[in-house]
Amino acid sequence: MAASSQRKKKSTSAKRTPPRTSGNPAKRSGNPAKRPVLEAGPVRASDWIGAARLRTLPLAVAPVVIGTGAARSTGPEFHWVIALACLAVAVLLQIGVNFTNDYSDGIRGTDAHRVGPARLTASGRVKPRTVLIIGLIFFALAAAVGVAIVVRTGQWWMLAVGAACIVAAWFYTGGKRPYGYYGLGEVFVFVFFGLVATLGTTWVQIFDLPQQAWLGAIAAGLFACAVLLANNLRDIDQDREVGKRTLTVLIGRRATQVLFTLFVLAPFGIAIFLALLFPIAWIALLALLAGLPAILIVWTYRQPRELVVALALTSLTALLYAGALFWAFVG
Repeated sequence: MAASSQRKKKSTSAKRTPPRTSGNPAKRSGNPAKRPVLEAGPVRASDWIGAARLRTLPLAVAPVVIGTGAARSTGPEFHWVIALACLAVAVLLQIGVNFTNDYSDGIRGTDAHRVGPARLTASGRVKPRTVLIIGLIFFALAAAVGVAIVVRTGQWWMLAVGAACIVAAWFYTGGKRPYGYYGLGEVFVFVFFGLVATLGTTWVQIFDLPQQAWLGAIAAGLFACAVLLANNLRDIDQDREVGKRTLTVLIGRRATQVLFTLFVLAPFGIAIFLALLFPIAWIALLALLAGLPAILIVWTYRQPRELVVALALTSLTALLYAGALFWAFVG
């Protein structure tokens, strides 16, 4: 009887002990709706604000500021309504990307062991469908403002550009084969958060693309790529584990550090060239006060969490740089 009682206790204990798991967390995560909650407590407003990833919003503002400055440099007229509309489109798209990224990475299990702030989907506190709907709402708002710009300017062909922006935003981490999982994130970020955002802002205001708009667009794109590199360097170990092949995973830590440094410093070379045409552009070098500490952190960090500061500093660098170019273009 005693032996039988002991066997029953062992059996009960075995049932209560959760099975040990290993391997790809994306594969073992299963249905996100049935995943255990990683963080207790109700969802607060601060959680939703955090999901919008405010640190990345300067990357949406910077190209619009540069593009507007480039447009203003060609004449005295300032199309402030169109400029504000472009800013709304850029910010709404950025927030939409952040929410859909939260959703897509969350349902794949990619964010299950991330180093940065916990995401809504991965934490299990918000239904994945809810996060997706929020992201799509921001995309819809961006599309609505974009259509208004097209109607106001009569540039109907730009509807295709807007559609391409939303498609690229979704397939960054969404869909069956997201390009962000195959080392192409930086390419698309450079194109859409650099060239398209800056040049599009300039075009809808003056229907022309002067040299300074192109150079400013390249600078904005490089800063956006640098922020993505800092983000992916922080998550390199987790991304390797779940099979997310970012550019950082493909080229390794040291090459990423070198590339990050080049992406942060190259825009200042552009600013020096622009200073030959717009003397006040020299003031853009002051943005190095934020950029150099970001580079230092990327090269000397000991804990991945330190790269969150580098990411924020790089975003700030982009915004300060954009403000300086705007001043130079309109001054």
